[in-house]
Order: sequence, then C-alpha cells, then structure tokens
Amino acid sequence: MYNVGEFIVHPGQGVCKVEKIVESPQAAYMLMPVSAPHPMRISYPVDRGSRLRPVVSRQEARDLIGEYTDLPIDSYTSNSAALEEKYFKDKIRRGSCLDSVRTVKTFRRRIAEARANNRKPPVVYERLLKQACERSLEELSVALDLSKDDVAALFQSGQPAEANAS
Repeated sequence: MYNVGEFIVHPGQGVCKVEKIVESPQAAYMLMPVSAPHPMRISYPVDRGSRLRPVVSRQEARDLIGEYTDLPIDSYTSNSAALEEKYFKDKIRRGSCLDSVRTVKTFRRRIAEARANNRKPPVVYERLLKQACERSLEELSVALDLSKDDVAALFQSGQPAEANAS
C-alpha cells in the first residue's frame, strides 16, 4: 500500500502523487498526475494497486542515466506494425522506467537508421519515441527533483546526476 505524499506510476496517467486515501464506499487512492496540462484527480482502487508501481529511487535514476550508452536496444520486431506498436506501448505503460528508456533508445536508433537509408521513418516510430520520452523523463525528473529539460541534458551529456546528489 502506498502512503499520502508518495509518487507512483499509473499505467495510463504516468507519474502521480498520492493526495489522499479514502475508505468508503471502496478504499481508493486519490491520485494527481504531476505533468498533465490540465490535471484532474483520479480515483484508483487500492485493491488494484498491484498495477501501480513506485517511482524509481534517486540512485536508480542516476545509475540509469549513467548506463544509458551501454543499454542494449530492444530487438523485438514483427511483420505487423500493429503488433509491434502494441508490444512497445505495453512496455511504456506497464514496464519499468528502464523499459521506457530502452524504448527511447530503440526508436532513436530505428529512426536514425531509416533516415540514413533515405527513408522516412514510420509515424508509429515517432509516436512511440515521444510517448517513451515523456514517460521516462517525467519519472526521472520526479526521482531526481529536476526539470524534464535538465534530465534530458543529463542524457545528452552522458553524465549521471552526481552533481545533484543530496
């Protein structure tokens, strides 16, 4: 069970803060998405809490950024674009922060390869890259207490967030 004030990852809404826990009529978390343009409080049943997960720790976030260049890309492919999209969307929604970061790296590589071959990358690649970027930057920014832009700069510099250690 999560406590009031904790940040958790909701499969559909991304990073949310537990604002309160109500007991009746059914025990539920009252969640507030942290980066929605027009956030609305979400009620989520406590008994389905296994689908929620905690935000990565500060140390895990630093390690993930530091190991980014060595992360393997996801080699999953399918003859069906719809199946491939479903696989990666599921990784983004239900997977770990590591899964989202690997998805970002995978689609950056696939898009670069398509462009290197003078081909336009499929629209689904761009869409999945954007979703994975949003989810991973959102979670890492909460874990490190930095803005998304600062976290993106850490990835570009290849430096772990040591300067921000507390």
